[in-house]
Amino acid sequence: MTEVPAFPSIPTRILLPIDFSASSRTAFEMATNLARHFHAELYLVHVIPAFPTTTFRDFAPEEAFLQEARTHAEQRLIECQAVLAFRGVSSRFSVETDNDIVENIMIVIEREHIDMVVISTHGLSGWHPQVFGSISEKVVKLVQCPLLLLHSEKPKAGKSPKECASEFVAFESIDSESISTDL
Repeated sequence: MTEVPAFPSIPTRILLPIDFSASSRTAFEMATNLARHFHAELYLVHVIPAFPTTTFRDFAPEEAFLQEARTHAEQRLIECQAVLAFRGVSSRFSVETDNDIVENIMIVIEREHIDMVVISTHGLSGWHPQVFGSISEKVVKLVQCPLLLLHSEKPKAGKSPKECASEFVAFESIDSESISTDL
């Protein structure tokens, strides 16, 4: 008997750009549910903005900052992977470094053969959208695969990116009984 090819719109690899904001947490939950429903792999990507190279390394220790940011992001992504594994979702992640966050997301989509993207609005971009346009808006315009855009509330004025990121619950503090495994 001939095997019927899979329906092309059923995702097998879902990308979730994640910045650990409250909006990102909402997108994480939705992407997790979609990955479970479709038996898809969830690929998490965190992009760390790089600094322009300067000749004043003593004044701007960018290497140390980038390494610390990478280590912190990897720890958070490992926590996410533990939750995903508990929920029965296969996952991988990468931490990218570049000033063009959207370009990095597009590179990951191509490199990892992503066939669906889940992204939220109103992450930790601060002044960036007013000057350059929002990351999610640019991804919507460029992506060639199905995309789920989750509209979330704007972060409250006066909150620092660090305060917003702290709203993304640290997974190490979640016990297995409090994790929802239902779709």
